[in-house]
Amino acid sequence: MSTSPSTSFAPELYIRNGVTDLSFYISAFHAEEKLCFKNEDGSIHVAEFSIDGAIFHVHEITSKRFFDPAQHNGCTCCIGLFVPDVDVVMQQAILSGAVEIDPAKDYDYGYRQGTIRDPFGHYWQIQKKIPVR
Repeated sequence: MSTSPSTSFAPELYIRNGVTDLSFYISAFHAEEKLCFKNEDGSIHVAEFSIDGAIFHVHEITSKRFFDPAQHNGCTCCIGLFVPDVDVVMQQAILSGAVEIDPAKDYDYGYRQGTIRDPFGHYWQIQKKIPVR
């Protein structure tokens, strides 16, 4: 398999059925909504967002293979989001409705990282590379 500049990774986050508002991602991460398909009742079927060109999707549950993290009292994965200022993004996310899981701090392996849980139960590790001590 060859890689090219067009290769990318786009996580798909699952939400419980009936959700009508995903503005958290716009408020917390300055995400741009690229598209949104809604069901007849106004709930979101699938939405595509971009954070500085990094694409991710938010999708209602349509198969038993997928579930919303709250169903299992946890998360299915942790999304790593690299940003220029970890503290600013963490604070912005918390003010937008996220819950701080791990406060931001510097690690000896060369990262500043903190973790939040978004209102839909997904965990995000907000991070940036820093000089190794």
